[in-house]
Amino acid sequence: MSTILKSTFVIFGLAGLAGGLLLVGCGKKTTNGGQKAGAGNSVEIQNAGSDTMVNLAQAWAEAYGATNSNVDVAVAGGGSGTGIAALINGTADIANCSRAMKSSELTKSENTHGKDPKQHVMGLDALAVYVHKDNPLEEITIEQLGGIYGEEGTITKWSQLGVKSSDGNDEIIRISRQSNSGTYVFFKETVVGEDKEFKLGSRDLHGSKDVVELVGNTPSAIGYSGMGYATDHVKMLKVAVKKGEAPYAPTLQNALDKKYPISRPLYMYTAGEPTGHIKNYIDWCLSDAGQKIVVDNGYIPASKN
Repeated sequence: MSTILKSTFVIFGLAGLAGGLLLVGCGKKTTNGGQKAGAGNSVEIQNAGSDTMVNLAQAWAEAYGATNSNVDVAVAGGGSGTGIAALINGTADIANCSRAMKSSELTKSENTHGKDPKQHVMGLDALAVYVHKDNPLEEITIEQLGGIYGEEGTITKWSQLGVKSSDGNDEIIRISRQSNSGTYVFFKETVVGEDKEFKLGSRDLHGSKDVVELVGNTPSAIGYSGMGYATDHVKMLKVAVKKGEAPYAPTLQNALDKKYPISRPLYMYTAGEPTGHIKNYIDWCLSDAGQKIVVDNGYIPASKN
């Protein structure tokens, strides 16, 4: 199986991709291993990508800046694809990704920078399946999720799952993500199938938080997002691979024990081996202090993978 935010910049859609890259890069290519000198002796690190990781990345940046006043880590969201594109074109020093880079992206980065991208595993996330808090459904299988979201799926009604939504609407309202999202790609590979497509008619949102908010406001909806975005308005379903197998809740321990079937690594990518302030920052994120922030944000620390 293949593998929260006090202030941040979240870039949406195709227009947001272009605007986001401009925001991340401040209109300039990075130099000296991706580090740009700011006012005086300060250094700025540009960090862009995964919306799943944006709250975690912002928390890292704020904590690091509090003890390293000469380093400013600028965080932007927009999706894993956005971060990877920024890394390739040189307007980001670090790409946050909730999926692995594709072979075509690895090749583009190598051709641009003359060195292989370096993958850093920063933690582990359980991708949760959310329904409204009043939905009586408690568990679901990967097969059923494929039947709901996949192009050949025939599950369109809550009654087909043996339940009735609290608003009396039997139609399942599918909430999904846009295609530049690493969460979208991972869910497609793991649930829908790599060689299959999503069923048309879903409501495709830009952000992880947006998915959970919409499900929490829509009694007949179902959606998927990182478990760190759970609220009191939604329920996270237990998930089994198929009927007859034990379902597991998306908890830290179940993900760590590889029992929860929709778990994935969270990555940072750099254009080659990081050096200087970039290396120091990534090393700090992987330290006990950095990994405590991973746990505080609802994820599993990399040191325990």
